Amino acid sequence: MLEKRIAELESRIAFQDNTIEELNAVVTQQQRQIDQMEKSLSVLKDHLKNLVSSNIASEDEETPPPHY
Repeated sequence: MLEKRIAELESRIAFQDNTIEELNAVVTQQQRQIDQMEKSLSVLKDHLKNLVSSNIASEDEETPPPHY
């Protein structure tokens, strides 16, 4: 009876160890994806800032509205 319980516990521990390793692999992969997405977002933000700043004229360059 005791040997059966020990064997069952060992089996459960082995299964749990395997599950933990699989979950760790998933979390590691997701972290890599998050890091890559953060880099991409940063690049997009920089491009957007450059586009917005290059398309906006300064007040000196602006032509007055037609009613002036």
